Amino acid sequence: MAQCVQSVQELIPDSFVPCVAALCSDEAERLTRLNHLSFAELLKPFSRLTSEVHMRDPNNQLHVIKNLKIAVSNIITQPPQPGAIRKLLNDVVSGSQPAEGLVANVITAGDYDLNISATTPWFESYRETFLQSMPASDHEFLNHYLACMLVASSSEAEPVEQFSKLSQEQHRIQHNSDCSYPKWFIPNTLKYYVLLHDASAGDEQRAESIYEEMKQKYGTQGCYLLKINSRTSNRASDEQIPDPWSQYLQKNSIQNQESYEDGHCTITSNKNSDSNLLSLDGLDNEVKVDGLPNNFRAHPLQLDPSGDPSNSIDGPDHVKSASSLHETKKANTGIIHGACLTLTDHDRIRQFIQEFTFRGLLPHIEKTIRQLNDQLISRKGLSRSLFSATKKWFSGSKVPEKSINELKNTSGLLYPPEAPELQIRKMADLCFLVQHYDLAYSCYHTAKKDFLNDQAMLYAAGALEMAAVSAFLQPGAPRPYPAHYMDTAIQTYRDICKNMVLAERCVLLSAEILKSQGKYSEAAALLIRLTSEQNTWKGMDSDLRSALLLEQAAHCFINMKSPMVRKYAFHMILAGHRFSKAGQKKHALRCYCQAMQVYKGKGWSLAEDHINFTIGRQSYTLRQLDNAVSAFRHILINESKQSAAQQGAFLREYLYVYKNVSQLSPDGPLPQLPLPYINSSATRVFFGHDRRPADGEKQAATHISLDQEYDSESSQQWRELEEQVVAVVNKGVIPSNFHPTQYCLNSYSDNSRFPLAVVEEPITVEVAFRNPLKVPLLLTDLSLLWKFQPKDFSGKDNEEVKELVTDELEKIGTEVISEFVINSEESKVARLKLFPHHIGELHILGVVYNLGTIQGSMAVDGIGALPGCHTGKHFLSMSVRGRQDLEIQGPRLNNTKEEKTSIKYGPDRRLDPIITEEMPLLEVFFIHFPTGLLCGEIRKAYVEFVNVSKCPLTGLKVVSKRPEFFTFGGNTAILTPLSPSASENCSAYKTVVTDSTSVCTALISSASSVDFGIGIGSQPEVIPVPLPDTVLLPGASVQLPMWLRGPDEEGVHEINFLFYYESVKKQPKIRHRILRHTAVICTSRSLNVRATVCRSNSLEDEEGRGGNMLVFVDVENTNTSEAGVKEFHIVQVSSSSKHWKLQKSVNLSENKDAKLASREKGKFCFKAIRCKEKEVATQSSEKYTFADIIFGNEQIVSSASPCADFFYRSLSSEFKKPQAQLSLHTEKQSVEDAVRLIQKCNEVDLNIVVLWKAYVVEDSKQLILEGQHHVILRTIGKEAFSYPQKQEPPEMELLKFFRPENTTVSSRPSVEQLSNLIKTSLHYPESFNHPFHQKSLCLVPVTLLLSNCSKADVDVIVDLRHKTTSPEALEIHGSFTWLGQTQYKLQLKSQEIHSLQLKACFVHTGVYNLGTPRVFAKLSDQVTVFETSQQNSMPALIIITNV
Repeated sequence: MAQCVQSVQELIPDSFVPCVAALCSDEAERLTRLNHLSFAELLKPFSRLTSEVHMRDPNNQLHVIKNLKIAVSNIITQPPQPGAIRKLLNDVVSGSQPAEGLVANVITAGDYDLNISATTPWFESYRETFLQSMPASDHEFLNHYLACMLVASSSEAEPVEQFSKLSQEQHRIQHNSDCSYPKWFIPNTLKYYVLLHDASAGDEQRAESIYEEMKQKYGTQGCYLLKINSRTSNRASDEQIPDPWSQYLQKNSIQNQESYEDGHCTITSNKNSDSNLLSLDGLDNEVKVDGLPNNFRAHPLQLDPSGDPSNSIDGPDHVKSASSLHETKKANTGIIHGACLTLTDHDRIRQFIQEFTFRGLLPHIEKTIRQLNDQLISRKGLSRSLFSATKKWFSGSKVPEKSINELKNTSGLLYPPEAPELQIRKMADLCFLVQHYDLAYSCYHTAKKDFLNDQAMLYAAGALEMAAVSAFLQPGAPRPYPAHYMDTAIQTYRDICKNMVLAERCVLLSAEILKSQGKYSEAAALLIRLTSEQNTWKGMDSDLRSALLLEQAAHCFINMKSPMVRKYAFHMILAGHRFSKAGQKKHALRCYCQAMQVYKGKGWSLAEDHINFTIGRQSYTLRQLDNAVSAFRHILINESKQSAAQQGAFLREYLYVYKNVSQLSPDGPLPQLPLPYINSSATRVFFGHDRRPADGEKQAATHISLDQEYDSESSQQWRELEEQVVAVVNKGVIPSNFHPTQYCLNSYSDNSRFPLAVVEEPITVEVAFRNPLKVPLLLTDLSLLWKFQPKDFSGKDNEEVKELVTDELEKIGTEVISEFVINSEESKVARLKLFPHHIGELHILGVVYNLGTIQGSMAVDGIGALPGCHTGKHFLSMSVRGRQDLEIQGPRLNNTKEEKTSIKYGPDRRLDPIITEEMPLLEVFFIHFPTGLLCGEIRKAYVEFVNVSKCPLTGLKVVSKRPEFFTFGGNTAILTPLSPSASENCSAYKTVVTDSTSVCTALISSASSVDFGIGIGSQPEVIPVPLPDTVLLPGASVQLPMWLRGPDEEGVHEINFLFYYESVKKQPKIRHRILRHTAVICTSRSLNVRATVCRSNSLEDEEGRGGNMLVFVDVENTNTSEAGVKEFHIVQVSSSSKHWKLQKSVNLSENKDAKLASREKGKFCFKAIRCKEKEVATQSSEKYTFADIIFGNEQIVSSASPCADFFYRSLSSEFKKPQAQLSLHTEKQSVEDAVRLIQKCNEVDLNIVVLWKAYVVEDSKQLILEGQHHVILRTIGKEAFSYPQKQEPPEMELLKFFRPENTTVSSRPSVEQLSNLIKTSLHYPESFNHPFHQKSLCLVPVTLLLSNCSKADVDVIVDLRHKTTSPEALEIHGSFTWLGQTQYKLQLKSQEIHSLQLKACFVHTGVYNLGTPRVFAKLSDQVTVFETSQQNSMPALIIITNV
């Protein structure tokens, strides 16, 4: 139980005090009424004695009584009615609420920290009122009147006569059989005569003389002169007199009996009392004095046949009791009690009580106890048989004996007042009232045995109850508290006597006693036992009692040594439920709130929902609308496990309450709504117009849209492309203030800066909603909530802007979504737009909408579907307007030490765009853009550029990581119109009809790479778009041709284009804008081209100079006919190089038609020669010579667009591949140069372009596709490919551990490289006829040609002493001898050709290999000699025949 102001040792004596009746004359009542008090009320604050009192017990021992209190009340002849008592108790409880700002106890139990009110004043008020309002009964005498004060005024004509009238009236009330109420302790009641004297108006001498007369008549012990009203009430109340009465009057004690008069038993002194005094009791003012309802005249223990109206407290008028009490309090606050009394008067009243108690009451009690004790002693002396006979004689009117069961059913016997058993009980009660607990206990104990023997269960229970209390209160506690007595008494009252009032009193007393002994568990069990729903004594509402007792049981659980927190919470919930049934809404709400502390956040979701729902309802009933909204909000925002129907009920209730709240302050700020959930961090912001859909052959650039998923890799690629183009525009340097353009902001983008939006371009905010409920939500009139601050960024003063704020709505257009349905447990995004019409700073704060449910047919929880309004497709049952803020937490900072050690978050500014001035806006459309190509296929498409803004744009560029995929044509493209035949055949190439005579010989043309944007130092990825006049005016559109070439690798290719453009007028905030496009191309296999180049053995060309080469080209058709390709025709092979050109085709087969069906291979051989020296000298280093060898009737001009474009692009992508870097050290410089020179001999820069046509059958039509493949030849003898080679992954090797040595990379060139320094060629007759019979020696002249392939001087040694040593060679070729000089030392200048005349001597006929000379070479200026034998060319065979 909760802490009480009084201890149990103070509580019980204060609850059972001697009762004294007061009977006043009308005049005496008038005197006290001047102070707005009755006589009984006048005495109430002074009814406790300030000093100890002594009396003697029957054994003549002195007994001390401490803090004795007496209860004086006006006589009332009608017992208090259950309905009135119930209403009074209800009012007492509802009038006592927790004090504002009361500091609650914080109890820590395990994981719980609970704020619990330590005291429960409402329970104490209830208990005090309950005990005071106990109706007097025949089985006990504790609240029977012991004495009666007869009060008359000194101003009356005959006061003494008035006293005798009052005395007769008291005698009539006590002894008349018609007046069964009130109850009197003993027949000869003490009468105490009080003369009231008005000190301010009355005659004091007369009063004194009357008092003397009274003393003569009644004795000094039996009368008193009380002087009051020492000052007039209308006197200026300059001195503040304390008002000790208000605290007692506000308790509305049932003892203030003025309002319960009865027509049959009228109290003479109270006939003329004012009807307005009725309100003093706190009872309803409407109770009429004359015509009281019947149930106010009923017997105190009679069962109430008519269901009392206040049983239905939970009806519509449940607030009545609380409001009536409130009105009473309000009425009482204006009245000053005791206005005519001075402090001296207070002392006089106090003195009067002392005198009455000392001289009148206590001697009377002492005498009565002695008399009763004497009777008991004499009774004990009698024999048992005689006593039983006496008992039968005394109890002549007793009912005849019955069987045990019958006795129990009727609560046992009823004794007459004179029964000796009752005399013992009277003595016990008297001893108890004067705190003589030892004697009281022994008397109760004796009485208990007698009652039990007689099966008088009601009497026995009463004796048991008081015996237990007496045992507990005995000083020194000689015996333990007999709790079982109380248990038996409660059970008897409840089950046998059906008297819940007495059972409740037992429980209240016993629980307090157990609590004082620390037995909280037993106390709780006792309290709970009385709270069962079935324990309803008809006529007495059990809900209020149960609620209070359950609450006290809950406090018992929390106050245990190891607090039982969950039991506390559970019983608080039960208490709250019963409070609610009893109409005590505030207490119900408080209980639920206390219990919520335990259930909150512990996963008891259904319990939490129940509590919150009840809190919401109770708060709403009490008009605590904010609390109600908050509670319902909690039900909705927690992940509810309720059924859909229940959730629907919760939601409707919430909306209903919310609507009421919003109606109270319609002009107030929009409140925050709890539903649906918004995932703020998933909010995405998109700047710009929505992408246009594809229109026939026109396909808009993909750009960026909210439908695209974020991909970090692709995001990084776009960033690199933008950096690349910005660097080109800014002469190779990225400006320090450059930030990548971000059109779509999300949780992955960098949101630390204020984003830039352009005026007149929409801003789309994608808000991610989630409906956690199982019922659909309907949002209507959904739009963004924003704040806008117009600003002029040009730096002018901002004065005039203040006036613009009034037209703020015109500055920003807001899109409203009329209906937005989110189904049960669905996540859904809403895209909301703003249209800025003015520059400035925009802050998007959140969303605003009406929240409602779609009306269903079900009615849950007693709440029917409310009358709905039809909106669009859905019936909206009820909706409320509110908002939700978008608050996005920025990324956690982790840079500095301080940030790493603490939790700090950076800003996220994606919702705070700066609206800047107008900018151009480009739209790009692709016309006839293919989705599938063959590898290397060339296709012509068109690109349309449209400026949809009001500003001209310029500086249009496109950047891509795959520049080899597309071209807009070089500078020559516009100058060279297409030939008629080309347009007839719809060819993408520039073609020229050729003469049949020129077949197999090369047609030469030249072009500079600068014309195709591949100059020195240029970025091949950044391509300027050739706009006419370089400017695109507002509203203008330009269509440009675009050639595409299918990538060499088969598969799906994503090719990113980034279009860059600027405004003609430079903007301070935005320097440029970009447009993205991702093209997806699927390529299928076509041709594979492989080529090798090797030196020709023939040393002469047209000019007689060395340097011819042979080019072998292998072409394989790898197409598997998936694309419907029938066959490929090789129409032309072209070369492109700065130094070499193809001269002619040396194919041996006469078949000119180069067709390749599926999986066929073709082999071509071409002769390549060096370009003319003068051509190379005069042309710039970027000039390439193109040579075309045609296999058909038309020449494709390979040096024009688009053939040359794609060739250059493939060349530049080849150059981008990492080359092996040469290390340069100064001391090894010369060695490196030598190596480089030797390597250069091995290099060739010849590029082959194979042009082809493919014949495709598609939908029974034949199409001709064109394409080209490139092979870049770098090294003599090394095979090159048109398609990228897959590198085989290296095999797994064992890990080797070794000590690294300082080994420098050997600078020696390889054998292969050295072998190409000098080219050798032997010139001799293939067969030689010699008459061996004439001459035995055959001499054959042989010319050895030596050609220096390098650009440096070379020292050459030719050694003829070499003999073939291998036996196989001897067998095949015979042996011969060189005649003449056997070793030659020569120096060959750069690219010089030298001939040596040699003679070979043969002695037999046969076949001989002349390729035996060994040739050594070294660079002339090198100290280090790199010598190696030159590899011979093919065997030089000569046939010697005999003539």
